[in-house]
Formats: sequence, C-alpha cells, structure tokens
Amino acid sequence: MPILFEMHSLSASYGANTVLQDVNFTVNENDFIGVIGPNGGGKTTLLKVILGLLKPAKGTLIFNETLLNGNSIGYLPQLSTGDVNYPVTVTDIILSGLMIGKSIFSRMSSSDKLKAHTVIEELGLTGMSKSNLNELSGGQIQRVLLGRAIIGNPRLILLDEPGNFVDTTFENDFYEKLKDLNKRMAILMVSHDVGIISSHIKSFACVNRSLHYHPSPEITNEDLLAYGCPIQLVTHGDVPHTVLKYHK
Repeated sequence: MPILFEMHSLSASYGANTVLQDVNFTVNENDFIGVIGPNGGGKTTLLKVILGLLKPAKGTLIFNETLLNGNSIGYLPQLSTGDVNYPVTVTDIILSGLMIGKSIFSRMSSSDKLKAHTVIEELGLTGMSKSNLNELSGGQIQRVLLGRAIIGNPRLILLDEPGNFVDTTFENDFYEKLKDLNKRMAILMVSHDVGIISSHIKSFACVNRSLHYHPSPEITNEDLLAYGCPIQLVTHGDVPHTVLKYHK
C-alpha cells in the first residue's frame, strides 16, 4: 500500500518546551487512524507539523509527492462556539476549501460551484446551501466544515476533535460518512472519545510526547498503560460504562 508520509525521529517544540519527541510514524493510503492521548500530550501539535504550520525541531517528515500540491491534505480544525457567528453561507464555507494557493480576490468558476453542490448533496446538506452557520445544528456545522476539508478531493484529511459539536442525532451518521470517505482518502482523527471512535477507525496512535502506534481498533486499559497514555477509557457493552483507574 502506498505510503503518504513518514516521520523519522521527529521532535517538535514551542520555544524551549518539547511537545513531541523522537516520533516515528507512517501513514499509508486509506488508513483510518484515531489519535488519542491526554490534553497537552501533543495531538494537535502532530497535526500542525503535518500541515506545515510548525516546523520540526529535529528529525524528518517525508511526503509522497502526490501530497505536495495545495489541495491534497484536507483539515477540519477544532470548532468553538464563536466560529459559527460569521454571516457566510454553507456554499461559501465549502468553497473556501479551494482557496489554497489562490488570491483572496479570485472568483470561483462554475466547475468549483458544481463541486460545492456535489459535496453539499453528498453530506446530506441539500436545501441548506444559502443558510448561515448559526442557523444549523452542531452536526450540520461539522458536515459543512467536513465539506470544506474534502472539496479538493484530498488523499489525506486531518480531523481535530470532530465529535465535539456533533449532536446525538447526527453522531453515528457523521462517523459512517467518514467510513465512506475512507474508501478514497486516508483519515487521521484526533479524539478523546475512544469508545465511540473505536467502532469506526482501523488503528490507533497514542500520543503523549512520544507516539505509540497500535495496529488495531481495539485498545485495552493495559495497552494505554503500556503506551503511557493516561486517558479515560470508555468501553462497549449492553450498558454504557466507563473504566476508571483503581483508587489506591
């Protein structure tokens, strides 16, 4: 399977603060990897390095040449409540995913608008093209932002906590849509919700300064301890439940 990118002994820092250290990591075509770890462990920093927003302090990041053009990596950042109050339409937001490498004064072509229309239909947003974000539910907003990330038909998309604003009604449908997209693009998804994403992803990467790759969607409390990933583990079962660390 073709390799999309490789990290070799890569470290990343903010000033004197090293956040990632000696990371070795490979992402292949059609991977669907869940990135988990504690707050401050380096998950978002990992995405920033891949996006070129933060240069490695040391080590190497090698991309497949097909990822070197502007629309080959899509990105869905974390969403905050303040992000939905701008007077822009669903179509405008999705079209903005094609602006990489273009002037802010560039006009969208009819073929660009057709791509946006296709994405709107694919993501179940038909009839909402002229709506503003503040008129949509959390799940619909995440679909719009996902549309912005995929309109350029990337080979890799990076998702940073996409479930934060997804309401229960749209949650399963949203992840099923990601599984469908995974047939044509690799997905790297940061999430704290291990229990939910484990039924959708193919493998895990535990990030807590270092990175440990787990080539299976099933992960146990023992795995998390071995990887140095002190996060809350939510497990599947007839009754939803959470596994907490033993009290001493």
